[in-house]
Amino acid sequence: MMLIEETNVPDAALPVEAFRAHLRLGSGFAQDSLQDAVLRGFLRAAMAAVEARTGKALLRRRFALSLTFWREAGAQVLPVAPVQVIERLALVARDGTETVVEPERYWLQRDAQAPRLRSSTPTLPRIPSAGAALISFDAGFASAWDGLPDDLAQAVMLLAAHYYEYRDDTALGEGCMPFGVSSLIERHRKMRLGFGGAA
Repeated sequence: MMLIEETNVPDAALPVEAFRAHLRLGSGFAQDSLQDAVLRGFLRAAMAAVEARTGKALLRRRFALSLTFWREAGAQVLPVAPVQVIERLALVARDGTETVVEPERYWLQRDAQAPRLRSSTPTLPRIPSAGAALISFDAGFASAWDGLPDDLAQAVMLLAAHYYEYRDDTALGEGCMPFGVSSLIERHRKMRLGFGGAA
């Protein structure tokens, strides 16, 4: 399995002004925008960290998933949520030839944790030997920052501020995430159920 992010979050979608206010940086000066590139970098880093911990795409963009086999005969779990639309399903032969599958043969089962590509018939189309299935889909809560759930938007702000304040500190432990951020994203994390219950 290989997941590729085909489109990026545009700079204009990042809440740079709100982040500047959150940091209480000075305003009304000719050089207000001097740190914008740095602020965007911390916002992107915080978004990536929150997305990695939750398995959720925050701002909407296009992904491509390449698979060599289906995990279930009639369905395939998509690794990112929430999925808004499946744009395309194609079967790729060993020589690279693509055959587009008609949209009537599959549908999107929406789910906050594990959205699925489902077949309209008992089984998904057969993947060619030594070939792959390529699924293109759009995932993300919203196209604009103000469409995000409040707790996730606040988590990104807090984590980006943490990165900004400790940008010169190399002593922090790997995977360090402030407690306030962890609390905000907790309800969005994937729940794993096993013999011992949630894990």
